Amino acid sequence: VMGMARQTNYAASKSGIIGFSKSLAKEVAAYNIRVNAVAPGFIETDILKDLKEDYMEQMIRKIPLGRLGESVEVAKVVKFLASNDSKYITGQTIIIDGGLSSA
Repeated sequence: VMGMARQTNYAASKSGIIGFSKSLAKEVAAYNIRVNAVAPGFIETDILKDLKEDYMEQMIRKIPLGRLGESVEVAKVVKFLASNDSKYITGQTIIIDGGLSSA
């Protein structure tokens, strides 16, 4: 949920999803339908394998938790949001980035 140089298209689409989910949450709340978004940061997946090692090291140093996220960590948040344990949560974006966007 932060902009990066040469990533305007990605930042715009992510912001669009956040706005869309907030608006949709208000539209369908009366039907007891919840809408939330998940915004993962740098997660250890194949998409990162093509990035240069020195760039990855720089990014990891910026993450307060000092590591990449794991896909299972994102999956657990999605599972929580889909469960009744989150039945009073709607219109929110859950950021899973090791604190990067708060730094």
